[in-house]
Amino acid sequence: MLMDIKEKIQKLKNQKNAVILVHNYQLPEIQDIADYRGDSLGLSLEASRTKADVIVFCGVYFMAETAKIISPEKVVLIPDRNAGCPMANMITAEQLKKIKQKHPTMKTLCYVNSSAEVKAESDICCTSANAVMIAEKAFNKTDKIMFIPDRHLAHYASTKVDRQFSFWPGYCPTHARILPEYIRKKKAEHPEAIVLVHPECSQEVVDLADQALSTGGMSRFVKESEHQEFIIGTETGMLYRLAQDNPDKKFYAAADIAVCPNMKKITLDKVLKSLELMKDEVTLPETTLKRAQKSIQRMIEYA
Repeated sequence: MLMDIKEKIQKLKNQKNAVILVHNYQLPEIQDIADYRGDSLGLSLEASRTKADVIVFCGVYFMAETAKIISPEKVVLIPDRNAGCPMANMITAEQLKKIKQKHPTMKTLCYVNSSAEVKAESDICCTSANAVMIAEKAFNKTDKIMFIPDRHLAHYASTKVDRQFSFWPGYCPTHARILPEYIRKKKAEHPEAIVLVHPECSQEVVDLADQALSTGGMSRFVKESEHQEFIIGTETGMLYRLAQDNPDKKFYAAADIAVCPNMKKITLDKVLKSLELMKDEVTLPETTLKRAQKSIQRMIEYA
């Protein structure tokens, strides 16, 4: 049955010159049909490069919006438009406008985990993979920077680069489930394992890790490492990707409860229906799209 669905998806993909972009947190069967699988930065860059007419984005909604911002001439489909991001909902464009009115000289560094409307009000975007580099290269030491919406990534960046940050109080509920005591317990169980965590985790968790990395960074680190065991502090879907790419190594979830329900909403049936009916298409108002393009394009130029 699964093979039948996959064959139908492949056939429709060929017919419609479509490409399937899949985030590392997606279900295993969705990762298996990916033309490109990666983190937010990798997927953003792939969206900008693809020659396909149709992008089927298997991730959460802000990611599909980002693909549309980057490639407005392409049809961007998301198999479940209800796959949202709680962090992205923690700041609105109206809230950001009020901050800018109150602090007109403040610069805005916008984590890509945000709505198109918020990106449109921002100076530049970043991902977890390039937040430190963007903060260092895009701003001067005298600039006052509002980092939105993730306070944990903002704090992590502030420890790596000498810039003046203010933090919006947003966070990722999934990464918030990874507690310091879970890391300590796993380290006691697997004393030879290297601890890799996502910088969306709390500072207490990051302090216990050997490395804080984006999911793309984790993939590269594990592949190049001589170590054989790893404790992974991010959404559990990442372990499937790592195990597939490194079958000779062992991976342990820092917290089995670190599951993003929105990332798991996309199924093979929904991907098939999306291609069959060309739904649900991501559309944006022209003004929002063009203004958001500037903040995304500035990031891509640095990346």
